Amino acid sequence: MPAPVSESSPRPRRRRRPLRLAAAVCVLLALAGYFAAQYASNGGAGAPRCTVRAAGGGSGEGATYEMTPEQASYAATIAAVGLRKGMPERALTIALATAMQESGLRNLRHGDRDSLGLFQQRPSQGWGTAAQILDPVYSAGIFYDRLAEVRGYSRLPLTVAAQRVQLSGFPQAYAKHEPDAQLLAGALAGREPAALSCGGPAGQVEGSAATVRTALVRDFGPGVLRGGAKGASAPAPGSPVTVPVASERRGWVLAHWAVARAGALHLASVSYDGRVWTAGAHGGRWRDSDARRTGVVMTPAPRP
Repeated sequence: MPAPVSESSPRPRRRRRPLRLAAAVCVLLALAGYFAAQYASNGGAGAPRCTVRAAGGGSGEGATYEMTPEQASYAATIAAVGLRKGMPERALTIALATAMQESGLRNLRHGDRDSLGLFQQRPSQGWGTAAQILDPVYSAGIFYDRLAEVRGYSRLPLTVAAQRVQLSGFPQAYAKHEPDAQLLAGALAGREPAALSCGGPAGQVEGSAATVRTALVRDFGPGVLRGGAKGASAPAPGSPVTVPVASERRGWVLAHWAVARAGALHLASVSYDGRVWTAGAHGGRWRDSDARRTGVVMTPAPRP
């Protein structure tokens, strides 16, 4: 039989619940503040996202397409290469839908058998070397070259046109991407002003005017920096890059390209036609600006 507990035995100490509760509340408040700041800086959407919105008045009114900044950057390059080659907007739609299906607009270093890159092109099938295919400018260029060889491709159903280039085992899979690709092509071809925006925190890496100019030439060709008769001046390393344009549509081609590639090129702002986009501000939306310049101004991020 166990011995009776003495009435004088010490009682267990009571936990200091109020102190622990207060500490827990402080931690929760700190976390809430952190996530609130992130939410605000990212435009209220959590992770950084780029969005294309259809303009009002058309059959696609209210339609949107969202993607990551990485996907937007590759999409912008695909569209720019097509425009440099003089391809119509329909070709851009076919190319973007193909890349959406084949790689999810990512520059993959793997795939079925030896397939690689944005379009999952195969070195063994004559698309080029692995290094070439993994260059988005090259892979987009050779896709357009082969698409141009398809007679009447612009009048064909998208699945048929894409299949004659890709020889895919699942040709009907391209169809589901056509509405999004068409929406994205309209923005990147400059048909829809201020239709593409990117939200997210401001970059923490210093940008470079030389890097921006190099990317412009690679995607659009050397003529892009001339823009018009006056030409574009060579800026100092941290100064804005101003590209003159001959038409409003061409201006929005370059403005949307710059916003879509802002993360990769470390741009702080893009302005054109009385509107400005600023990284990490206003939810990534275009806003009215008093500055109405004749060219597209791309400002690299300053040193943190």
